[in-house]
Amino acid sequence: MASLGRRLRGERPEHGVSLAKLSVLGRLYRLGPTSAAMLASQERIKPQSLTRLLANLEQRGFLKRRPDESDGRRMLIEITTAGKEVLTRDMRQRDAWLALAMSTELSATEQELLRIAAPLLERLADAEGIVALRRTVSEGRSKPQDAEDEQPRRVQQTDSPGRVRKA
Repeated sequence: MASLGRRLRGERPEHGVSLAKLSVLGRLYRLGPTSAAMLASQERIKPQSLTRLLANLEQRGFLKRRPDESDGRRMLIEITTAGKEVLTRDMRQRDAWLALAMSTELSATEQELLRIAAPLLERLADAEGIVALRRTVSEGRSKPQDAEDEQPRRVQQTDSPGRVRKA
């Protein structure tokens, strides 16, 4: 996955829009108008970092803000026609390379497997429950537990090579 990602980044045209900005534009394209808080959450970046990206994208005419009709206190961010054009231009070259590579390197069955796997990989990339699991694994537990459900763990210690005693 990492190698393919690097290769696709290498196939990008020169247009001066960073990958982080393109990611925000792509997310806006897929989500439609959304709040900055939701966008930061979806992009997994700090709101302060997003603020700088949004200001630059808005200055360049790639997105616009408008009041939320259901909650006048909130602003929604949406991609503009110019934003869609820069996103499309960026995707076109990479998509052409990927389509050619797939048609010349993969069998029809392998290509179909990739078509099936793509949405699954996207679901994995967007997985929300992974934070709790990552915390659990880093704490050495085999499954997530609530604080009140935690039992003291028995620690195994060795008093000589090969012999284990329970503490």
